[in-house]
Amino acid sequence: MMENTMAIIALGYLGVRSDKLDDWGDFAGKLLGMQKIDRGGKALAFRMDDKVQRLLVSDEPGETLAFLGFEVAACEDLQAYAARLDAAGVAVAMATKELADRRFVEDMIWFKDPGGNRVELFYKPMIATDPFVPGRPIDGFMTGPLGMGHAVLHVKDIDVMMPFYRDLLDFHVSDYGLEPYGLYFFHLNNRHHSFAMVGSGQLGFHHFMVEFQNLDDLGQGYDLAQMEEGRVAYTLGRHTNDYMTSYYAHSPSGFFVENGWGGRLIEPETWEPHETHDGPSFWGHERLYLTEDTGRKRLRDMRLDAAARGRRAPPVADCPWLFGELTKQGK
Repeated sequence: MMENTMAIIALGYLGVRSDKLDDWGDFAGKLLGMQKIDRGGKALAFRMDDKVQRLLVSDEPGETLAFLGFEVAACEDLQAYAARLDAAGVAVAMATKELADRRFVEDMIWFKDPGGNRVELFYKPMIATDPFVPGRPIDGFMTGPLGMGHAVLHVKDIDVMMPFYRDLLDFHVSDYGLEPYGLYFFHLNNRHHSFAMVGSGQLGFHHFMVEFQNLDDLGQGYDLAQMEEGRVAYTLGRHTNDYMTSYYAHSPSGFFVENGWGGRLIEPETWEPHETHDGPSFWGHERLYLTEDTGRKRLRDMRLDAAARGRRAPPVADCPWLFGELTKQGK
């Protein structure tokens, strides 16, 4: 059954370890626009929609990614993946009732990928009884069947990580670029990518992305971010592969958070993976955290070259109404 269906269907939630709970409360609540939920002093949770919890920040040492939570379509998928991972020599733990309750899901398993990142597969997230109340006035986020957004990992050895996610977990390659470094993008649903790897030779968390329903919500957040010294990591720009208009902010934990709008929707059944050659961005995304000799100029030159060749997104990506209608229909 699993060979023919996409059993892992979305990035459902993320966990972060940090002792900067107050900073995260301001960052995720007031800048990103999530709804802050106090989890008893040692943790903060954040909502983005009707789900009880999309982001969990726990007061622990580490300042890093604690776990990635991916949703499966059916409860039996958990056992199927557990058996497949076990056969491949990956240690798999069945979640206790207490852990499932803390994640607000019906059932789950967890394991570590070859880079040491904790991955949780879960079934049936809990729906909140009260409406979503954003931390600043926004129309909301693009979630639903698309999941909470996407997550991107630094990868030391792509030849080990690629088969783990693609072959064991059935993540589907959207596209990949080899310049200026290896970038590999994977889809789980209609979102162009829910997961990606940066072949940087490092280990760690690169960024997660949230997508706003309204371009003005993105722009107003960009204004707020620019008022904070050093908050903006990448300026406003547009990506070549998923057509996302976005900027990147420094999170309190050092990794980035991409604030996006207008991302590309694909048809997974007919999508063909391919190599891209235009670099990450059509325009913008100036990496303010880099110096000229650590890659900033190289990435800028790639954008300028793409522009000189007339590379741009097709016009349909400029129609948020159509994107919204397609998303409602699950197409």
